[in-house]
Amino acid sequence: MAQSLIDIGTIPSLMYINGQWTESVSQKTFATVEPATREMLASVPRGGQEDVDRAVQAARETFESAQWQEMRADERARKLWQVAQLIRKEKATLAKLESLDTGKPLSQAQADVEAAARYFEYYAGMADKIFGETIPVSPGILDYTVREPIGVSAHIVPWNYPLQITGRGVAAAIATGNTVVIKPAEDTPLTALYLAYLVEQAGFPPGVYNVVTGYGHEAGDALANHPDVDHITFTGSVQTGSKVMAAASRNIKPVTMELGGKSPNILFDDCDQEEALNWVVRSIVQNAGQTCSAGSRLILHRNIYDQFVEQVVRRMATLTLGIGINNPDLGPIINDKQGSRIEQLVEQGKQEGARILTGGERVLVEEAPHGFFFKPTVVEGLGPDSCLAQEEIFGPVLTVFLFEDEEEAVQLANGTPYGLVTGIWTKQIARAHRMAKKIRAGQIFINNYGAGGGVEMPFGGYKKSGFGREKGLEALRNYTQLKNVAVKIGD
Repeated sequence: MAQSLIDIGTIPSLMYINGQWTESVSQKTFATVEPATREMLASVPRGGQEDVDRAVQAARETFESAQWQEMRADERARKLWQVAQLIRKEKATLAKLESLDTGKPLSQAQADVEAAARYFEYYAGMADKIFGETIPVSPGILDYTVREPIGVSAHIVPWNYPLQITGRGVAAAIATGNTVVIKPAEDTPLTALYLAYLVEQAGFPPGVYNVVTGYGHEAGDALANHPDVDHITFTGSVQTGSKVMAAASRNIKPVTMELGGKSPNILFDDCDQEEALNWVVRSIVQNAGQTCSAGSRLILHRNIYDQFVEQVVRRMATLTLGIGINNPDLGPIINDKQGSRIEQLVEQGKQEGARILTGGERVLVEEAPHGFFFKPTVVEGLGPDSCLAQEEIFGPVLTVFLFEDEEEAVQLANGTPYGLVTGIWTKQIARAHRMAKKIRAGQIFINNYGAGGGVEMPFGGYKKSGFGREKGLEALRNYTQLKNVAVKIGD
């Protein structure tokens, strides 16, 4: 099976446990489909408790093995670096799989492939740089700390950026000496499976990287509740994140949570409007708005409100929708359930007084009549407590608000249960820093939004956007535990 994966267009159809391509114990399968056309891409194993047990046991045995425990950090680093090079070598296949599986435009899938390669490259460079400290206690005591791997790391991955999010967690976990079990979303399992082949080719021992495909309420629940998992990394909704936290608490396991967002772009009247316009639109329509860090709120100074809203509406109305592999501006919504939720929230917004300036409805795309496409949408006229101002919509829906001064802008920015990302647009650097200090969000961008993916930049949220940090050096803390050693060396 593994050899056939290198063929362009060949799609993985088995899960990967302990270095073996395998069916589920139950022999059950489910279909993964292309969101725009609804054509079946592959039939993959429907994993359950027994499959999760197999994967966790494999990860545990490998983690405890002499081969893994005695592997030098620089050797892990070279293998991670090799994965990065293999990802780039297989970029065309991976991008095609990611575009087909998620529905996102091909150019965005290509960017995701490069980001995944960068995660493996970046953490390869850190594998032999996990340092401890010496602590002055007394002249007769040598006291020092050691950062050790935490053990078996579980990764429950969402459907919107499956390759990127798998890469960012797995690369950091393996760099610090852990073994991993991945449960990709049932909507988008293919690139996590393909990545297994590349990890294998890089020479990692069996059991380091394991993938169990299946439904969240079956395989995902079994993984979150497994007593032999040492740490859980979860990215997804607040509702599911709460369930994962509750499961982890029963076994006293640490978790890293990257949850939702309702992120604002705040524009002052002295900003570079042309640059801001590009980022405001891009930040809400990327991946059809199905992004935790989407810039879903636009907070505008009164002096530029009318003219800037007009520009946004004009730009949004010209965007193209279509099958992701054909590289339109926006692909489809992942499935009917998510599409219906967007429709319901927009309808509720209308009942609360929303004025739809463009979009606001599902649209039929001739080349993909069975897909759920939602027009890029701009909404104004709502209060800051309305559903469209408070709820994470996870679609291409932008709500617009007006402010008079810095204080009001801060109140609007902080006025949701989330705190993931904020963009601040102004030429007054002192003002930008004042705003950044007052806004409760995990990542602040000044006169930009996203910084090219930011593999190096810690990413995570305040409030219901979660806790812990992915990306950058901070992520390494998720996957290590601190040991203190005190040695008596004198009287």
